[in-house]
Amino acid sequence: MSYATPGSRRTPVRQLCDRLRASRTAVLTTHVNADGDGTGCEAAVASWLRANGTEAWIVNPTPYPDAFRFLLENEDWVLPAGGRRAREVCGRADLAVVLDTGEVPRIGRVRSLIRDVPTVVIDHHPQGDRPIGGLSLRDPDACATGELVYDLILQAKGPWPAAAVRGLYVAILTDTGGFRFSNSTDRCHEVVADLIRRGADPEELHGRVYGASPMRKYRIMEKALATLENDEEYGLAWMTIPRDMYDRLGATPDDLEGMVDIPRGVEGVNVGLLFRTTTEGEVKVSFRSNGAVDVNEVARKFDGGGHVRASGAMLPGPLDEAIPKVIEATREAVRDTLFPGGVKA
Repeated sequence: MSYATPGSRRTPVRQLCDRLRASRTAVLTTHVNADGDGTGCEAAVASWLRANGTEAWIVNPTPYPDAFRFLLENEDWVLPAGGRRAREVCGRADLAVVLDTGEVPRIGRVRSLIRDVPTVVIDHHPQGDRPIGGLSLRDPDACATGELVYDLILQAKGPWPAAAVRGLYVAILTDTGGFRFSNSTDRCHEVVADLIRRGADPEELHGRVYGASPMRKYRIMEKALATLENDEEYGLAWMTIPRDMYDRLGATPDDLEGMVDIPRGVEGVNVGLLFRTTTEGEVKVSFRSNGAVDVNEVARKFDGGGHVRASGAMLPGPLDEAIPKVIEATREAVRDTLFPGGVKA
């Protein structure tokens, strides 16, 4: 069976492959509040680069999620962005690799660390208004950034370290919602089939990602459900994570993974939203669309971004001021998309 890279990607894949293999010290990063695609790609690229003799380090704007640390070949390769070691490594790096985002605001404080480092971008999101410069491999038709990294390693003819295989499988597994979203294309399944042939264990990896959650997640969910609201006219539903419960239980962003699917799952909902206040007092919003409404466009109004059906943004607090702004912007998107004639005016 052929796993050939799509024709439109072949030139940038070849260029990036050559550039990556020529690097001696590379810094990898991804977007704030990294997900399975971003972290899976980091684990895969770090392992592959190290196998090729490149000194590879991971420096993220927010901590590497505990839920995905099992993907790392070596946890010592992850450096806190605020630490002396990260500054030293970024200062001598000859390449920065930005994965699963291509937007300046989305890499947060890492931007200042890699400002003077030659940069490549590997991303499957639509390009926004503040793109990161440099050589890039961008394709919104890819099911996940993991598919694009797969193409790079395929172009290089390996090697295929176990951490690279597992990382890419998890990247695709999570960004397709367990292969249930519309981005689960035939090519996506071809790639996954090859990763399984190379050693990925679907049962084990699904269990590591989705199989067990700490009790605190369900305690938070219990309180959050009491905040669930529904705008039947526009098909919106939203939920808020109580800050006091979140802090008292010592919760982490990992504990909220998938929780936005609760408001999205309400019957008749076009867009589901999840709100929470961060430790810095900002308001993080997760958007999920059930169809036609482009929540990426809504998120961009608040300097966020992501996918057409799954996006995020960060707003200044307080919560009671941020929520009405986001709800009104989302209503406007629903109105423009589903009722262009002004039915909902």
